[in-house]
Amino acid sequence: MKKITQILNEMLEEIQPGKSYEKEIFEKLNSIIKKINNNQKSIKAILGGSGAKGTWLRAFDADIFILFDYAKFKGKSNKLSDILEKILKKKFKNIIRLHGSRDYFQIRQGNFTFEIVPLLKISRAEQAKNITDVSPLHSKWVLKHKKLVNDMKLTKQFCQAQNVYGAESYIRGFSGYVCEILTAYYGSFLNLVRNAAKWQAKVVIDAEKHYKGKDVFKLVNTSKLVSPLIVIDPVQKDRNAAAALGIEKFEAFKKVAKEFLKNPSKGFFAKKELKNEFLRENSKDNELLTINITPLVGKIDVVGGKLLKIHNFFNEKLQKHGFKTKKAGWEWDKKHDAAFYFLFEKKPLPKTVEIEGPPISIKHHVDNFKKSHKKTFVRNKKIYALEHNAITKPADLLKNLIKSQFVTDRCISAKIEVL
Repeated sequence: MKKITQILNEMLEEIQPGKSYEKEIFEKLNSIIKKINNNQKSIKAILGGSGAKGTWLRAFDADIFILFDYAKFKGKSNKLSDILEKILKKKFKNIIRLHGSRDYFQIRQGNFTFEIVPLLKISRAEQAKNITDVSPLHSKWVLKHKKLVNDMKLTKQFCQAQNVYGAESYIRGFSGYVCEILTAYYGSFLNLVRNAAKWQAKVVIDAEKHYKGKDVFKLVNTSKLVSPLIVIDPVQKDRNAAAALGIEKFEAFKKVAKEFLKNPSKGFFAKKELKNEFLRENSKDNELLTINITPLVGKIDVVGGKLLKIHNFFNEKLQKHGFKTKKAGWEWDKKHDAAFYFLFEKKPLPKTVEIEGPPISIKHHVDNFKKSHKKTFVRNKKIYALEHNAITKPADLLKNLIKSQFVTDRCISAKIEVL
């Protein structure tokens, strides 16, 4: 077995952006930033996000922050997107406006997508008028830990591969910023997983020791401390940076941390194709159904939430009808169609279904039940009915469900594929 350090070093080489790739994206970034800044006095475009921190991976999209002068625009926080939109339309042909806590924009050039985010230029978190205003302060804090940049990349890649990455409401995992804070707090990726394997609920991570020797739960609004892991934002001490983390992803991270330490390999950093995972179980005994969903256009968090609701809707209706899914899951890369997977036993439901009625002692209800059903019988002092089951295969039920208003209201289209 390779030593863990050797595995991590090899993995780091594989997840680093290629030099030509990085050169190309930086050229495009610099060109866009220069174009935005030309003839502007009250705003300034800068590189933001993981690009500014140096923690981006091989495949990435880039953020550009537009800093608005605080003194001039602090009273116009809700107008920044409108102001920026006018500026961008004069400089670029095609821009896409997306809804967020403050609306932001996308520019696509070739295979690259650049997100342009309007912010107030602040020096302290207390000045923020919107949660996004604090983002550059996050970058500055992460840059204080430059020596750990490679470990932060390993943490991000590990979380992405294990499907626990992303703070969106439909994921409820670890955000990039939380990955960076945890790595900095523990001093390395390896120390992080060693400690994560032993985490208990309500672990408090306070990298800047804002609450050293104090009880966080008495000093911070309890509504912000409901997540299983409490990560005090280093630049905003009243904020839990991991507030969006759900128990499912928390436990999954703990579990895989233990597995990695027990039997380390590069496989833990490799993103598994969900479709292939399901296809391996497709056989003469199992049937795999895939539903390709074309999502709505809009804020990623909102669109993802609608997709999650559709998936839960399918699961609920399948179970209610009597179909038992052996396995279900879904994936969405935020750029293309989403894919839902359902694995069933290749065994159709009976052609007749038994419907339970009221106790025979309640004559009025029994009479009404008999009026509704032709074939009835009594068992254990209850009346039952036998009805023809028109839907005996899961595909037939799903074909009806994808046409329902619940689904059509939440996506552009849905198409079933039997594999």
